This record gives sequence, structure tokens and C-alpha cells, in this order.
Amino acid sequence: MPHTLFISDLHLSADHTHSIAAFQRFIATLAPQAEVLYILGDLFEYWAGDDDRHDPFHAQVINALHDLTAHGIKIYLMHGNRDLLMGDELAQAAGATLLADPTLLDLYGTPTLLSHGDKLCTDDIEYQKFRVQVHDAEFQRNFLARPLAARKAYIEQLRQHSTAAKQSKDSAIMDVNDDAVTALMREYRYPRLIHGHTHRPKRHEHVVDGHRCERWVLSDWDQQASALRCDAQECRSISF
Repeated sequence: MPHTLFISDLHLSADHTHSIAAFQRFIATLAPQAEVLYILGDLFEYWAGDDDRHDPFHAQVINALHDLTAHGIKIYLMHGNRDLLMGDELAQAAGATLLADPTLLDLYGTPTLLSHGDKLCTDDIEYQKFRVQVHDAEFQRNFLARPLAARKAYIEQLRQHSTAAKQSKDSAIMDVNDDAVTALMREYRYPRLIHGHTHRPKRHEHVVDGHRCERWVLSDWDQQASALRCDAQECRSISF
């Protein structure tokens, strides 16, 4: 049956051998069977700019995606918080299309809203302030004007700070806020919502203004690789 696959939070890097092996299996087995593949952010552990696409590991991932498109599978990429700086050069090299966050589509007759999900975590006030800063166009221009090595060193410092900060936060703060989810579903007229970021894979039901809406959270690949498979009848999670 024709179907579409959704993945996010792969956090691919040369150091993450588990996720690399899972990605290779996914590309070789599940992905070629789909019509469309949506990657909803954090494909890479981090992305310092499209001039880093020639790194041997990055090139390996990009070429694998491009090979899929050569076989007729459409690929759409959405920015995550770790790979916010993915640009047109990367997308072109991968044969993919960049998506805005959020993006609404008709998925086999069901209105479906796609998002990375981080902007729904409104209880994490410190992160949301940081998110506003790094999404600023001038900030991004100035950052990308720096040498690649300096950018990567800065990102490594941010990652270390983020890891330390998470240890002192209540895990509930880093999950989505129900009011933010409700507002987003209301704004887009009660669609199905698919997102990643929170690393809490599950199907949720929300009743918004009398409308029953489902929300699918995609898994991260650090512990258990999985994809969401949707066709005209249903959505279901596939682990591998």
C-alpha cells in the first residue's frame, strides 16, 4: 500500500555508531518502500553550515539520501534545534526539499501538521529565549560569516552547556505544553499533528473545541530507532 514515512532526532555523527547502523538499515530496507520520506529535524547531531557538507561522514549521509531520491522517493527536510543551519546547498546535494516549521499537508485525505516540536515546549523559558536568538536572521548571517572551525567549537560549547542544564531541569519542563499544542491545533483547524524533539514517542489524543485530534511524537534514535508509517488507513510506529 502506498505510504509515507516520518523520522526525526537521528542525531547522526561519526561518534554515534548505533544510530549510524540504524540509519544504514533504514535506508536499505524501509525507506525505499515509501513514496515520501519526511525528516522532521535533528538529522545530524549538529550542523555548522552547508560548507561542512563535504566532511566525509556528512557526505556519506547526504549521498545516501540522494540515492533514495534517484529511485523516486521524495524527501523533505525540516530544521531541528541541532541542525537549524541546514540550507539550500545541503538540500540540493541530498535531492531534498526544505520545509517550513510548521507545515500543513493533506496526507491521504487527512489534514496533517508537521513540526520539529521544540517551539511547543513553552515551559522551558530559558530554551525559548535561546531559540528566539538563534532563529534571528541577522544572528545566523553573522554566525555563518565566522570560520567553520570557530563555528564548530562554539557549537560544541553550547552542547556541553545544554547537557549540563538538562540535568538540573524537571523532565516535564522539556515536554510540550498542552496549551501550546491546543493553540497550534486550533490555529490550523484541528489537524493531526506529527512532531519530534521531546524524545517521548507515543500517540496522544487531544480534544480541541470539540474536535478529537491525534498527536504523534516521533522517537529519537539514540536508544531505539523507529519511524512513523502513515497510509490512507492509519499511522503506526515501526521499530527496527
